[in-house]
Amino acid sequence: MAPGGSACKEVVESHSPVEDYDIASTKSESNTTTMKNAVSFVGKNGIHSNNDVYELLECPVCTNLMYPPIHQCPNGHTLCSNCKIRVHNCCPTCRYDLGNIRCLALEKVAESLELPCKYQNLGCHDIFPYYSKLKHEQHCRFGPYNCPYAGSECSITGDIPTLVAHLKDDHKVDMHDGCTFNHRYVKSNPHEVENATWMLTVFNCFGRQFCLHFEAFQLGMAPVYMAFLRFMGDDNEAKKFSYSLEVGANGRKLIWQGIPRSIHDSHRKVRDSQDGLVIQRNLALYFSGGDKQELKLRVTGRIWKEE
Repeated sequence: MAPGGSACKEVVESHSPVEDYDIASTKSESNTTTMKNAVSFVGKNGIHSNNDVYELLECPVCTNLMYPPIHQCPNGHTLCSNCKIRVHNCCPTCRYDLGNIRCLALEKVAESLELPCKYQNLGCHDIFPYYSKLKHEQHCRFGPYNCPYAGSECSITGDIPTLVAHLKDDHKVDMHDGCTFNHRYVKSNPHEVENATWMLTVFNCFGRQFCLHFEAFQLGMAPVYMAFLRFMGDDNEAKKFSYSLEVGANGRKLIWQGIPRSIHDSHRKVRDSQDGLVIQRNLALYFSGGDKQELKLRVTGRIWKEE
């Protein structure tokens, strides 16, 4: 038994015409493709490290690269801080109590390394200090995007062509060519609906893809409808475009103009920031006409490229 160590009993292992749109049916997507890329390390002297360094910095439980604090058991086996909690403070290799021992030597080794972005195969060729790499990858413009479909919790990720095909084939979303649109969103008994998501629409415009969202939700205590546009690409590319949305009837009109948000920003993040055309329910029903018992809201808009 290692000095100061105590055996654990168990260990957890990780192995554009007018269209009518009704509420989209929820559909769960269960197919998730994961891919692990080979990583090469570069020291500050420009010499590539061998695979032994990679193995030292790889957590044996989750197989991700470890960042401080890196923990070790009395026998010297290491693992990351997240997995230390998952294995209930019990070493997954020798099953001794982990305690609170830091592996400072390995943390120093990591500090001396420079690594390529894990999205290098997608076009990012920058090199980063070990401890800066993770922060960069969270915002890397070459990183894969999450599926923008808002009608279900879809776990598919990929590049833009992959997601466009996925939206068309798996979610059966409406695809339109053109930079102007004129849609009518309908719903019976709107007073009974507090939260609803209508079918996503994708526009092919200027050789790029834009996602039009429309939904009902509670803004504080007030029921509202909201329409907004997201761009299938990174933030820098999104800023090259603008769009407008318009809704109205009976001599009244609401107009929204803005920049589409990248799908790097989640659907919920954009919605909660109210970055789009927000319509109070009473006003939306007034625009719908009739006895206000049915939502018939016509939303028009256009997309243009900034010079």
